[in-house]
Amino acid sequence: MGVNKEEIFDKVVNLSKRRGFIFQSAEIYGGFRSTYDYGPVGVLLLRNVKEQWWRSMVQLRQDVVGLDAAILSPPSVWEASGHLTNFTDPLVDCRECGSRFREDKLEDPNTCPSCGQKSSFTEARQFNLMFKTHAGPVIDSAAEVYLRPETAQGMFTNFGNVLNTSRKKPPFGIAQIGKSFRNEITPGNFVFRTREFEQMEMEYFVPPAESDEWFEYWCGERMNWYLNLGMKTESLRLRVHESDELSHYSKATSDIEFSFPWGWDELEGIANRTDFDLNQHAQISGNKLEYNDSGTGERYVPHVIEPAAGATRTAMAFLMDAYDEEEVNGEVRTVLKLDHRLSPYKVAVLPLSKKDELIEPSKQVLDLLQPNWMCDYDQTQAIGRRYRRQDEIGTPYCVTIDFETIEDNAVTVRERDSMSQDRISINELVDYLSSRLVS
Repeated sequence: MGVNKEEIFDKVVNLSKRRGFIFQSAEIYGGFRSTYDYGPVGVLLLRNVKEQWWRSMVQLRQDVVGLDAAILSPPSVWEASGHLTNFTDPLVDCRECGSRFREDKLEDPNTCPSCGQKSSFTEARQFNLMFKTHAGPVIDSAAEVYLRPETAQGMFTNFGNVLNTSRKKPPFGIAQIGKSFRNEITPGNFVFRTREFEQMEMEYFVPPAESDEWFEYWCGERMNWYLNLGMKTESLRLRVHESDELSHYSKATSDIEFSFPWGWDELEGIANRTDFDLNQHAQISGNKLEYNDSGTGERYVPHVIEPAAGATRTAMAFLMDAYDEEEVNGEVRTVLKLDHRLSPYKVAVLPLSKKDELIEPSKQVLDLLQPNWMCDYDQTQAIGRRYRRQDEIGTPYCVTIDFETIEDNAVTVRERDSMSQDRISINELVDYLSSRLVS
C-alpha cells in the first residue's frame, strides 16, 4: 500500500521511540534540546551502519588505515584549519519575540517563523559554531581548548605519524569514526541536525596531478555504498557544488543527498581539499608534512580527497528509506525492509508457547545462533504479534520452536519481506541462515 512521503517523518519518529531506536536525551527532566540517546535497537542499527562503512573503507582495502584521534584540541589546530575565522553561520534575532535563526535557512528572510512579525530581524552577525571549554584547574585564555567540530583535523595532524608507521605511500587514506560537536543555531529535523553527532570520515592523500581523477572515483564509490546497502536509487542524488558555495579549502565538492520528507538534503560530502590542510598545519606547527619518495627523490605535499558522512544522519536515512506499510489479511503491517547487514537483530528466536517443554529447546536454539549473529528472544504474546514486532524493527528471520520440534528436531524459519516459511532441521539451521545472512 506504500506510505505517503509527508507522513514518513512522524511515523519514523514514533516508531523510533516505541520500539527502542532513539529516545530524547534526559527525557525524565523534560528533555535536552537537540540531543538524543540510542536505545537497545537503535544502538545496534547505528553500530551496523558504522561497521559497514569501516568494512568498505578500511577492511576491504589495502590503501586505507584507521585512526582514533582525540576530541579535545588546542586553538592552534583550529587556527591552522581556518575554523576560528571561517566556521561561522549568520545569526539573526527577532526583535519582537527574541527567537534566533540562521539567516540562510529562513524561508522568508523578512518574516519571523515563530511570531509572524515582518521586518523584525536584527542585522546578521557571524556566529562561530565551535564549543569552547577549558583544560585544567585554571579558567583563563591559556587553558582554552575546543571540542572538535569535525574529525578531519586529527587525520591531518597525524599524517606524518601514519606515513612513518604504516609504510604507506600516496595514494593512501586515513579513516576515522567519531563524535563531533557543533553549536548549531537551529538544530532540528529529529537527528538530522544535532549539536552532538557522529561522523565517518576518510582523508585520501594523492599525488597533486591525480586529485581530479581520485575525486571522481570517490564520488562514485560512495554513491555505490548506499545503493549496495539497499537504499533506493530514486532516494539519492549527487549534487555538484557551485563555485560560490565551496568551502574555503575546497577545489571541488559534491554532496550525496537523500530525499527526506522536507526535501533533498546532505548525507555525505566528497571534497577535493587540495593541499590546504597539510600546508596550513605545516606553517603553524613548523613541521613539514610532505611525502618523500625515496626511490625517485621527489618531494611533494599530497592533495586530499575527503568523503565525509554523518553516521547518525545516515542511520536516519536508512530508517526512512526502509519504512513501509502493507495490508495483510485486512490489517496494516509495518515493516522495515532494511538490508540484513544493517538490521539490528538478524534472527529472532520465538517459542510458540511459554510452556516449559518449549522453553528449554528454544534456549538451546538461541545458544546455537548467538555466537554467529545478534539475536532477539521473545516468548510473550501471540506468535502473530511477535512477528509484527520483529517486522517493525527490521529482523530478517524469525525462528519458531513449536511442539513438533520435540518430535522432529526442526524449526520454522520465517522470512521478513515475503513472510514465507521453511521447515529446517536444527542441525542445518546455522548453514541455512549463513547462506542468507552474508556480510
